[in-house]
Amino acid sequence: MENQSLSPELLQKIDAYWRPANYLAVGQIYLFDNPLLCLPLMAEHVKPHLLGHWGTTPGQDFIYAHLNRIIKEHDLNMIYLSGPGNSGPAIVANVYLEGAYTETQRIRANAKSGDMKRPVWPMIVLKSPKGWTGPKDESH
Repeated sequence: MENQSLSPELLQKIDAYWRPANYLAVGQIYLFDNPLLCLPLMAEHVKPHLLGHWGTTPGQDFIYAHLNRIIKEHDLNMIYLSGPGNSGPAIVANVYLEGAYTETQRIRANAKSGDMKRPVWPMIVLKSPKGWTGPKDESH
């Protein structure tokens, strides 16, 4: 098997995807408010109890970005299965960047309003045994 390096252009695209995924995950782990840092960071913006762990996030994001490349390159039909808990922020960040999280939130909002149309793709939504974290107000 010949060892082929990725082109600088492709590496730049992967990095351009990886960096925002890390940023989104950090926001989920540490920030309760002010995610775009439009205001100077204050103690009340930081969560008193952290969700996830930064140590797992960059690696999870790295794997996710490269698996996306491999899936597109080889037209694969696969799923990336990651463990619960500390992996959560990385996975949510990546599916948000892909648009899947936004679609899931739309389906959830429709279901709450009484529109119970079944999505056209299979979906499993799991809730952590610890419950949801973050603001109690679900309008955010």
